[in-house]
Amino acid sequence: MTIRHIVAWKMAAEDAGTRAEQAAEVARRLHALVGVVPSIRTLSAGPNVAYPEGNADVAVVIDFDDLAGLDAYQTHPAHQETAGYIRSVAGGRLAVDFEV
Repeated sequence: MTIRHIVAWKMAAEDAGTRAEQAAEVARRLHALVGVVPSIRTLSAGPNVAYPEGNADVAVVIDFDDLAGLDAYQTHPAHQETAGYIRSVAGGRLAVDFEV
């Protein structure tokens, strides 16, 4: 069973330029986890490119072999560091995990 982990964030900054820079940095840091966190099978992340008023600013989609892989990702030190940065710039988060 593959587990798909999807997370979307709204940046806290009020300035659109700052939000865009932070969203791009979130995506860059998430991409940097590939090859570092062994349980990541696929990862796609990027800043929003349409309808900024109603959409999140950045999102990630990650596939894991199973829930144990997702758990290993959540507790991996590299993910914890990235999550710390994201928490420092995000104003809201929405996530879902489901079987593919």
